[in-house]
Amino acid sequence: MGLDIGVLFSFRNPAFNRRPWTEVYDAEMSLIREADELGYGHVWLSEHHFVDDGYAPALLPIAGAVATQTRTVRIGTYVLLLPLHDPVAVAEAAATVDILSGGRFDLGVAQGYVPDEFDPRGIPHEQRASRMEDGLIILQGLLRGEPFSYEGRHHRVQDIRIVPPPVQSPLPIWVGATGPKALDRAARMGFHLASSLASTHEVYADALRAHGRDPSDFNVVQLANVYCADTTEQAWNDIAEPLHHMMSHYLAWAASSGDIGQDQLAAIHLPTPEEYRREQRGDFFGEPIYVGTPDHVLKGLTSLLNSSPSTHLVLQMSFPGNDVEATRHSMRLFAEHVLPHL
Repeated sequence: MGLDIGVLFSFRNPAFNRRPWTEVYDAEMSLIREADELGYGHVWLSEHHFVDDGYAPALLPIAGAVATQTRTVRIGTYVLLLPLHDPVAVAEAAATVDILSGGRFDLGVAQGYVPDEFDPRGIPHEQRASRMEDGLIILQGLLRGEPFSYEGRHHRVQDIRIVPPPVQSPLPIWVGATGPKALDRAARMGFHLASSLASTHEVYADALRAHGRDPSDFNVVQLANVYCADTTEQAWNDIAEPLHHMMSHYLAWAASSGDIGQDQLAAIHLPTPEEYRREQRGDFFGEPIYVGTPDHVLKGLTSLLNSSPSTHLVLQMSFPGNDVEATRHSMRLFAEHVLPHL
């Protein structure tokens, strides 16, 4: 199987280009249908909660809608924040989406990291890892379609069998992980890796080997921030403000979670939209952002994949607040000039 390349959608509606919510969702769904028609391998959906721009908080209903409006593209969550959900409800909904899509669903989950997503619900932030482990065990058991029992620290299920079961057996489960403990858990439990940083791939492969598993039996999806336009100047003009908006949120979340120390945070300079336009460069937590003409993007992604091989590539290409038709043009340029060469 060759490299599977998909597009990420998060249904965001920032204040600098605020639109009616129905318009936002209609536009994102139109881009998803476009991805299906253009031959992308996956549509990936990303979740956060209580965000001022409405970052998609309900992935499984969206995934069900995508299933009914597409024909061949696979549908994945990248990622659903499992400790914030009832794992039994997630298993039932995932099976339903798999049925609606005719067996095209991938369930990607992660433990989350933003305290403001946990505290308002009364879920202790420090319980993320143990809730994640409980949830993964329950998902893995229930999605086999057989009766399953489990008594964990946070969840208890007694002789439950979900009906109807998913079409796929097994339904693919991916785990988002960046830290060594989370990467080891994904490897120990035998899940595919949903990665946002290329530096995690070898750690995950080593952990698989340490647990007696063959890395070639597992998939790795790598995130890349990508945007194509007819000229480099046009590309940076299009996404300067959307990129600044996106990065300002990620930096704030990383700081609030403790993933970035105050000294590290102080050393990070977030470019203004004007600086992005003028300097025509940027990074995602130290990793490149691929913005420009299709030739430039192809060279950058080829280098990434040579240095950090992956089975799947997920493109952050629908930047929050960007013009819908500009995003559609970017997807088409990539599909025509980059996709066939990767």
